[in-house]
Amino acid sequence: MNLDWRVYPLPLAEPLRISRSVMARRDAVAVRLTHDGDAGHGEVVTSAYQRLDLGRIDALLTALRPQVTGYADPEALRADLPALAVDLADAPGVLGALDAAVHDLVGRRAGRPVWRLVDAPAREAVSTAYTIGLVPPAVAAATARRLVAAGFTVLKVKAGADDDVARVAAVRAAAPAARLLLDPNGAWTPQRTVRVLDAVAACAVDAVEQPVPPGDPDALAWIAARVAVPVVADEDVATVADVHRLAGAVAGINVKLAKCGGVAAARRLIDAAAGNGLDVLLGCLVASTLGIAPALHLAGHARWVDLDGHLLLADDPWTGIGGGDGVLRTPDGPGLGVRPARADDRAVAR
Repeated sequence: MNLDWRVYPLPLAEPLRISRSVMARRDAVAVRLTHDGDAGHGEVVTSAYQRLDLGRIDALLTALRPQVTGYADPEALRADLPALAVDLADAPGVLGALDAAVHDLVGRRAGRPVWRLVDAPAREAVSTAYTIGLVPPAVAAATARRLVAAGFTVLKVKAGADDDVARVAAVRAAAPAARLLLDPNGAWTPQRTVRVLDAVAACAVDAVEQPVPPGDPDALAWIAARVAVPVVADEDVATVADVHRLAGAVAGINVKLAKCGGVAAARRLIDAAAGNGLDVLLGCLVASTLGIAPALHLAGHARWVDLDGHLLLADDPWTGIGGGDGVLRTPDGPGLGVRPARADDRAVAR
């Protein structure tokens, strides 16, 4: 088995502002596993929040290469991923890319899509949210109207500024039938959360993600007891232990494969959530289709799907899951079911 990787930029179509940062681009690393003429792919993206830059990603993959090349069977490597996770505990995005590549390779060799490989519920068409950043209310409304006209039925509104209530109201007026998710990225206090959610009660918000900074599950529980909107933990969830700690405090958890370490780790979180009566929101980082696809194969487990990272790009180098009309299509081909968007990349990806 061989492990190699390549780097490419992912410029956004327009800068995305959230409460803690503004992003105009990020870099991605496509990981490739090859074995007996077959190839599997995964992707890790740079992240200041996770302290992952290109240099660190390259160093971690270089250190992993001798272990990976020692495997003669992709299934054996797949089974041993939890052991490798120990070395990548503080770099789950890198583990997630390797995990995706392994599942893609095993699925391709078996002629089965990843969702069948991991016995996930079938879900051919999935409505995804589209993220509207911290922009003026009038701009948010215009964006909402454009998205609804394109076919989107779920919109995610970023929050964490003085005009949060006006932004949500403007989006609701522009998209009266859409489901709305609200995401302050931990920018609010518990008291402000209650005030804002009370102020937008007429806007019928479907869920609010991580309203307060991570590290205080009691604050999430305090909020959840005082509002009708389901509270979903995001930055507070990365492990099964986190899920158990949040049981009874929130309505759901946000499962991001780049945050927990891939398909196998996500399944453990999903199973723990189900066992604790918690709903699942499938989330993502800004990434290409290759980075988004692994989570899509788990969409049958989710109450909410927010897999729009590839839709925010100016130029997606991979294709295969759609989404431009607000609907993602789970590939039924082998593995992840994605392919390079450009002909000159296809030879490299084989």
